[in-house]
Amino acid sequence: MVLVDTSVWVDYFNGVSTPEADRLDGLLGSGRLLIGDLILAELLQGFGRDADYRRAQRLLLDLPCANLVGREVALAAADNYRTLRTRGITVRKTIDVLIGTYCIRAGHELLHSDRDFDALERHLGLQTLR
Repeated sequence: MVLVDTSVWVDYFNGVSTPEADRLDGLLGSGRLLIGDLILAELLQGFGRDADYRRAQRLLLDLPCANLVGREVALAAADNYRTLRTRGITVRKTIDVLIGTYCIRAGHELLHSDRDFDALERHLGLQTLR
């Protein structure tokens, strides 16, 4: 399965053509996509117009939704953050460490356009879709 990060969904819904948004477009309907609860909340809260919100919600609710954070993922994410810090790397957003850690543990690929995930890929084994 491929978990798609908010960074890619935002470009997709805004009609911004990036390699990642184009990849997402190609994967829609393939049965390989997964959305996470945190990503769903983060993405939907950003819509200003009700019509856009409802359209996006209809599309996103058709995807399987993973519960990204529980005790085990939270503990593993804290460990991962600390590991990166000992290597002189600070990830800017906790949510990115949680999302990346979930993917590592679940064996899912991540489609993203956020540099915070690069450290998780390089140092912790996060699999990304390029």
